[in-house]
This record gives sequence, structure tokens and C-alpha cells, in this order.
Amino acid sequence: MNQYQVLTPEESPREFSKRLNLPFTDYSLLSRALTHRSYLNENPDALEDNERLEFLGDAVLDFIVGRWLYNHFPDFNEGGLTRLRAALVRTEMLAEFAREIDLGAALLLGHGEDENGGRDRDAMLCAGFEAIVGALVLDAGIEAVQDFINPMLAPAAEKIIAGHFDKDPKSLLQEWAQSNGLGTPRYEILDEVGPDHQKTFTINVIINKRIYGTGTGRSKQHAGKDAARDALEKIFN
Repeated sequence: MNQYQVLTPEESPREFSKRLNLPFTDYSLLSRALTHRSYLNENPDALEDNERLEFLGDAVLDFIVGRWLYNHFPDFNEGGLTRLRAALVRTEMLAEFAREIDLGAALLLGHGEDENGGRDRDAMLCAGFEAIVGALVLDAGIEAVQDFINPMLAPAAEKIIAGHFDKDPKSLLQEWAQSNGLGTPRYEILDEVGPDHQKTFTINVIINKRIYGTGTGRSKQHAGKDAARDALEKIFN
């Protein structure tokens, strides 16, 4: 008998697929995409967690977003396209896409992860979104992934360009701080959680002894950039 409480998500894979009009035929593949390793640890009968599909989806997203940008921004040079792609596939943006489709409602999580807010954690949502893309490309092909992803890209790219979020936020924040006589921003690790291969970092950016922003990410570099981005949004909004 399973010693853990089995948590049933709000949506089954079939219901999730139907709501989003995704052309899945292999629902076991979609189920794997929605299964976090914490659920697998507590439910040994589950087939597989979503980490391999996450790996595949990450590569597919780089290609699809790159092709979309190439076709829609003919005046951008290689550097501009690279920066904009990086902004569109960063953890926080993919988590936003995941929230748009209410991905959290369909994730299979272990009891602890669910109780600790895993369904709304950026890293969790990003990983699940990438895994869905990986499952979809295997089941229905690249065109199906494009149909799913492309409608999200135009408004996201417009927002990124308008807010200059395709630029390096740490460089922009440093320029602002130094031009206002506040010195160089300092980045301080506030927290780190998770196993060594899948840590999530939380970092504060401090300017002139004051916390200006806080960020999270799957690496210190990503968390630092997120903190700088948070600071810039607070400064200029």
C-alpha cells in the first residue's frame, strides 16, 4: 500500500488536451509530460517523470522560436535575434506561457511539492511547459508545436521589446545605478532549494544598502538577471 497521499490533479491529461485543442493521440506520453519527479517518487507505478521530455522540449523551443523570429523580424541582426530568443525562452517567460494555459491544474506532483506551492513555481511551470512541447513534437510533429506556440509569441515579443527586456538587465541596472551615483549593484543569494542537479536559486539585488529587486532561476546567473529585471520594472513603472 502506498504510504503517501495520492493527489489527483484538477484535470486529467485527456481533459487538458481537449481544453487546449492539442492533437494528442498518445495520452500516456502527455501524462509523462505532466509528471514531476516528486510524484514518481511517491507513486512507483507511474511510468516516468518529465525530465527527458523537458530536455527535448527545450531544444524544440529554441528552434521554433528562432524560426518565428527569423520570419517576423527581418530587420534584426543575429545579435538582436539571439537576445530576443533568449528572452522568449527564459524560465520566467515560459512560466508565463504555462500560466496562460493553466498548466498547474494538470501537473502530477508529490504531496510535499503540492503543499509547498509547486503548481505556481516558475521553475516547475517552465519544466512542465517544455515537457509538453517535447511530448507534442513526438506525438504530432513540429507543425502541431508551432500551432500551439506561435500565438503566444507575438504579444510576448512586443512586451519584451517595449520594455527593453531583450537587453541584459544586469548591465542596464548597473548603468542606471552608476549614473545616479548609487554605486555598483550587489547580488546576494537569499535561498537555494532542490537537489544539486535541479536547484532553484533566489537572489536579491542590493544597491546602496537597499534591496531593489528579487529574482529566482535554475542557476545563479538566471536568478541574478531576474532580480535585475525585477528592479528595473520597479524603478521605471
